[in-house]
Amino acid sequence: MLLLDPKTLQPKEDQRIVIYDVTWEEYEKLSDTFVDSFPRMTYLAGTLEIVMTTSPENERLKKIIARLLEAYAEEKNINLNGYGNTTFRNQAAKKGAEPDECYCIGELNEVPDIAIEIVITSGGIDKLKVYQGLGVKEVWFWENKQFTFHYLPQPDSNYIKSTRSLLLPDLDPVLLSSFVEETNQTQAVKKYRQALQRQ
Repeated sequence: MLLLDPKTLQPKEDQRIVIYDVTWEEYEKLSDTFVDSFPRMTYLAGTLEIVMTTSPENERLKKIIARLLEAYAEEKNINLNGYGNTTFRNQAAKKGAEPDECYCIGELNEVPDIAIEIVITSGGIDKLKVYQGLGVKEVWFWENKQFTFHYLPQPDSNYIKSTRSLLLPDLDPVLLSSFVEETNQTQAVKKYRQALQRQ
């Protein structure tokens, strides 16, 4: 009898395909039809990227970052409201995306203020162009064990790279990053809260 280790069956990277010359109508239909079948779809003016499966590492990272960021908001008494990985679309701009995690500061809006992307494998679509068309004010990328921040000063401008969040200027990205690789998420959140309280 052949015995397989479940860990060897899990993808180490996100499995994705890119399709070109997709109309907006086709994208909408696919997105609506397969809303529960594929983890994520990103659309940019005729190019559709479909993430068929996300890796366990992607899911782990987005979960711990969400938990840490939410703990930060609670400690600092910031009204932070999340959408998770909801689909956002703008037909006029011909752009659509499903961030790994996203949040509004204050009340929920039609689009999030902050979109968070976990980068384990590079995709075929420029996510910043997509988020610019959606009007997302800030995009955070977690890649190579660190955050990079991109701020949109005006809806019709380009993103500006920053060393920290402009929407959450008191958030220390180095301190936050130091807890992301913790294997015990609950302990990581507890330690992060303690570090915030000492500040």
